[in-house]
Amino acid sequence: MSVPVLHDARKIAVFRPNAVGDFMFCLPALHALRSSYPEAEIVYLGLPWHAQFLAGRPGPVDRVAVVPPLPGIGGAGAAAAAAAAAAADGFLDAMRAEKFDLALQMFGGGRHANPLLAQFNARLSAGMRTADAAPLDRCIVYRTMVNQRLQLLEVAALAGAKAWPMKRQLQATLTDRQLAAQLVPASPGQRLVIVQPGASDARRCWPAARFAAVADALVEEGALVAINGSAAEAAIVGAVIEAMRYPAINLSGKASLNALCGLLERATLLVSNDTGPLHMALALDRACVGVYWFTNLIEAAPLCQHAHRAALSTRVHCSVCGMENTARRCEHDASFVDDVSLEEVTALAIDLFRAAR
Repeated sequence: MSVPVLHDARKIAVFRPNAVGDFMFCLPALHALRSSYPEAEIVYLGLPWHAQFLAGRPGPVDRVAVVPPLPGIGGAGAAAAAAAAAAADGFLDAMRAEKFDLALQMFGGGRHANPLLAQFNARLSAGMRTADAAPLDRCIVYRTMVNQRLQLLEVAALAGAKAWPMKRQLQATLTDRQLAAQLVPASPGQRLVIVQPGASDARRCWPAARFAAVADALVEEGALVAINGSAAEAAIVGAVIEAMRYPAINLSGKASLNALCGLLERATLLVSNDTGPLHMALALDRACVGVYWFTNLIEAAPLCQHAHRAALSTRVHCSVCGMENTARRCEHDASFVDDVSLEEVTALAIDLFRAAR
């Protein structure tokens, strides 16, 4: 696919109001756009957390425009339909006033997002679509079970982006580092390892006792170990620490996204389920061991592999009901990654930790 660059483009909208990991998947495409449009303003259409996290952060995004809850986007249900419709009108007025040259839909299949994006009246619209979604000026077919970073790079290519610089994709700020130091003071020779035992989907969670055993092995290698999780993951973080033979720092509910970015930048290694902090660490070019269910690895594998190690489960059937969970999801939350062995993850983690010396 060879598409010319709009050399006079001065303002580009990228529509992707998603979660942390989804933003990290988008970074290669954002860098590709910046490389091809070095003088253009890139406006990321995201959520309030994007605006907070990206404020003053070096990188390809110049500014964030917050997307309100809209019909079919942002969880606006039937009860909020009237408010969502009113928000849509105001949002569309603001987007038309921006006078975008390029508007890129990187949100999903486009059933709700494509008609919205078309109303921005950009000179050129491009993005993804399923068979039931309205077309944009340029489209690729939206698929699941594909590498999302590559899929989004294809969307950038629809706008003429031709190259992605193979370098670190996310930069930490002074504020990130200061917040991180408040939680875990830095010291000479410190070799910090962060363990992330939670995930938004319980089926992606490796057993807490095995995370504890890997953490103990890394302590014996000279690591200072911190167990991270949200406030809602306090129980699983506590279970890891309780199962450990050595002390570890409990970060559950304590690390803001900025502080976590600063901690991950400083870390020698992250050991994690497939979840947002893993993809942030990869974007920061940190050494990572990820525990993946195979479908998640297909969709979430990083493009740079030199410091990434994947421990993979190929299970397809639920251990409770026996239902295959590739095309559909059963009602159970049983782990699909608990057949990944302790020995495999420990060996990968120790190998990366030693190599980082």
